[in-house]
Amino acid sequence: MLLRLLRKCAVALAIFGCSLAANVAAQPRYSDSGPEPLLARLFDQIEQNHWEPALQQADALIRAYPNFRLAYLIRGDLLLAHSKPLMAFGQGGVGVAGDKVADLRAEAIARLRAYKNKPTDGYVPRYLLQLRNDQKFAVVVDTQKSRLYLYQNDNGTPQFVADYYITQGKLGAEKTREGDQRTPIGIYHVTASLPRQKLGDFYGSGAFPISYPNDWDRRMGRNGHGIWLHGTPSDTFSRPPRASDGCVVLANQDLDAIGRTLQIGLTPVIISNSIEWLSLDDWQAERKSLLAMIEAWRQDWESRDTDRYALHYSRKFQSDSFDYNGWIEQKRKVNAGKTWIKVSAGNISMFRNPGKEEYVVVTFEQDYRSNNLANVMKKRQYWIKEDGRWKIVHEGAG
Repeated sequence: MLLRLLRKCAVALAIFGCSLAANVAAQPRYSDSGPEPLLARLFDQIEQNHWEPALQQADALIRAYPNFRLAYLIRGDLLLAHSKPLMAFGQGGVGVAGDKVADLRAEAIARLRAYKNKPTDGYVPRYLLQLRNDQKFAVVVDTQKSRLYLYQNDNGTPQFVADYYITQGKLGAEKTREGDQRTPIGIYHVTASLPRQKLGDFYGSGAFPISYPNDWDRRMGRNGHGIWLHGTPSDTFSRPPRASDGCVVLANQDLDAIGRTLQIGLTPVIISNSIEWLSLDDWQAERKSLLAMIEAWRQDWESRDTDRYALHYSRKFQSDSFDYNGWIEQKRKVNAGKTWIKVSAGNISMFRNPGKEEYVVVTFEQDYRSNNLANVMKKRQYWIKEDGRWKIVHEGAG
């Protein structure tokens, strides 16, 4: 009865049918943190018409997560179903407005869909091409699935740690301007940690601002500010999938868990519409190809052959001071005064943009030596695909 109502609410059995437990068991490395395991077992009991065990499961869910409004709504439906037919999902939620019921239904769909449809073991997000040695963890967000994935740097290879339900902007993703109530898509990093004591209760156990807008966003004319990872009010376990003004919102216990892994100024936060997964073999091949491009750029700089060096730069190139023609002309003048150049690029990170624009952002520690100059700096480059070849479209201090 209740399951039929959920079907009418577009929650098909294919999302969380009776084969759920078997599918999840086949992939044990993925996190079972949060209410999803209990929620999945609850709907499994409903599907099998085991009403009393389902009610017991709902009670267990509430005991584990006392502020979990979805659990209370389902329990109310189960109780009401004992006395009369239910005509709509959430009818047992006395005093719950229709829009709130729709929000909770959307949350149930998001949680159960993500719980069943886990990424295949041995696959990694395409965007994490290379983590620096000192970047211990990385965060990847899938807005369509309302899910955040935490990865650990295992000698350069991303290793899954956990996944969590998240809330995004009220109007979805792809932020372009101030106040559009959308969550940005792109490559960012954590810039600060704001403790509970400095914030109102609305932000829960704390907040971690991220670096929106980044250099690419500004190049594309995007604006806005104040995009954070943050928690929920003390009386709220979780919020609907689309409920923030653009921030990524987690349950307080989940924010606390990932907060222990975040490094200010270091941890990448990559936000995607829908994560593209690569097998480790394909990931290694793409990573190797891009590292070879960076090495070719380095060698051609050392050669002092400005024409060869120029082949690595897009005609759309811009730095803080130069366009393409100005940049290459400046390099010709510099190279004319050199008898030798040595350049090393160490501690490289590479992240591929998850959005519609195809680019890779590369940061590294550059050690430059020549017959009349020596310096060390952190550099950031944006590489785009142009005429089938990766070329640098922006370069500056990292």
